[in-house]
Amino acid sequence: MMSDIHSKEIRSFNMSRIRSKDTRPEMLVRKYLHSKGFRYRIHDKNLPGKPDMVLPKYKTIIFINGCFWHRHEGCNLNRPPKENQDFWLPKLAKNVAKDKINYTLLSELGYTVITVWECTLKKSIREKTFDWLIAKLKYSK
Repeated sequence: MMSDIHSKEIRSFNMSRIRSKDTRPEMLVRKYLHSKGFRYRIHDKNLPGKPDMVLPKYKTIIFINGCFWHRHEGCNLNRPPKENQDFWLPKLAKNVAKDKINYTLLSELGYTVITVWECTLKKSIREKTFDWLIAKLKYSK
C-alpha cells in the first residue's frame, strides 16, 4: 500500500486546518442566497445537527456537505482514504449515520431538508446548482 506523502505531523497539521463551519462552499451558498434576498440563521445549536443554514420563512434547512466527509455516493471527491482505514472508514460511516438521524429529526419537526454537495459548487456547474436551490426553496414555501 502506498504511504502518505506527508509525515504524520504534517498530515495532522493539515487535517487540523479543515474547518467545520464557514467553509468556502458554505460561504458561496450564503453569499448567493443573501444577494437574492433570502434571509437565514446559521449553525442553530437548538436544532439537530446544527444546520449550516436555517430559513425560517421557508421552514427549510440547508446542509452544505463536503463530499469526502459525508460520503457523497457516486462522487469522485468521495474517495476512501488509503492510509489508516481502520480509523477513517468507521469515522466517515458515523458521519453518514448522524446525518440520516438529524435529517429525520428535522423532518419530524416540519422542516424541509436540502443538501448541497461540495462538488455541485464547482465553478462550471455552480449557476445550475443555485437555480436548482432557488427552485427548491420557492417550492418549499
